[in-house]
Amino acid sequence: MAVKGNRQDTGHFKILAGIYSGKGECSMLADVRIRKKLGTFQLDMWFASASRRIGILGASGCGKSMTLKCIAGIETPDEGMIQIGGRVLYDAAAKQNVKPQLRRTGYLFQNYALFPSMTAAQNIGAGLKGTRKEKQRRIDEMIERFHLNGLAGHLPSQLSGGQQQRVALARIMACQPEVLLLDEPFSAMDVFLKDQLQQELQEMLEDYPGIVILVSHSRDEIYRFCEELVIAGGGKKIIQGRTKDIFTQPVYKEAARLTGCKNFSKIRICNAHTVEASDWGITLHFQNAVPADAGSIGFRAHDFVPVWGNRTGNSIRFHAVERAELPFEYHYYFMPENGREDETHKICWFVQRGELAGLEQRGMPDYLRLPENKIMFLKD
Repeated sequence: MAVKGNRQDTGHFKILAGIYSGKGECSMLADVRIRKKLGTFQLDMWFASASRRIGILGASGCGKSMTLKCIAGIETPDEGMIQIGGRVLYDAAAKQNVKPQLRRTGYLFQNYALFPSMTAAQNIGAGLKGTRKEKQRRIDEMIERFHLNGLAGHLPSQLSGGQQQRVALARIMACQPEVLLLDEPFSAMDVFLKDQLQQELQEMLEDYPGIVILVSHSRDEIYRFCEELVIAGGGKKIIQGRTKDIFTQPVYKEAARLTGCKNFSKIRICNAHTVEASDWGITLHFQNAVPADAGSIGFRAHDFVPVWGNRTGNSIRFHAVERAELPFEYHYYFMPENGREDETHKICWFVQRGELAGLEQRGMPDYLRLPENKIMFLKD
């Protein structure tokens, strides 16, 4: 796993610490260090990974897609270096810039970019080289592999969204890319179709030996597909590490927000084991030492533990001021104990359907407890 980032390095493209083989050679499969200015937006992205399944998570406009386009050669950085699978694709200092068609990358666009006047088979064979017989053999292989039997002669307009995605992926994989770049591949789909296609894509990529880089604003997609995660914001990397580790301890407030945390409070550190959560009006005590550099705490809405009767340690008074009923859970909203009543300081408690029966029997709790192991100390 690559070293976790501490925001942007203060040096000018300081070389990342990485994983090395016994011979001292860098074993990173992806090493991307690029800068590019577009109007007032500055992309200043760097990450290195030894994983074959990498995710880039961030809000719209943070530079995710631009990073993919630079890797693919669609866009050219102003400076930096891109190395994938041991091959240098771009090196500004050495004036090296491999042409897009020679980079061995496959780019799956959000809208799949199929040729509307070409059949599924023709789309799959569009980038193939060789004799007619060789190309037809490869097209037939891809149709079989991606479950497109009976659809070879269909135009894109005659295909469902899932079928179009499979044709686009078959076209890419027919050329045997060394790296597959997925740019928000499920963004325009409804929930049911999205879940179905995510499962299909996961199965289709199980035996793919190359590198997959997925960019998304959906934490669920990233968590499902990626072993390693880069969280981006404002054109820069916020943090990088194993996906599950970052979801457990995101380190930075923005990273916690992007991984789904809803509840935050500024803190004042009283001593090594006590903090005042100033936005919530409560004091919290910890068995473990409080990190000296923490400026906030985060707490996920599903992790509260209901308490009836007397107050327990590390708990907050609960009185629901709003409730939202969803198909599989209820969302309760309540105000902090410091008297703040503005919308921005509402606290969220999410209750799964299976837990609702207990609430119906006992009524609403008097307090909600914050287990110490679920509280996230965060840098602002």
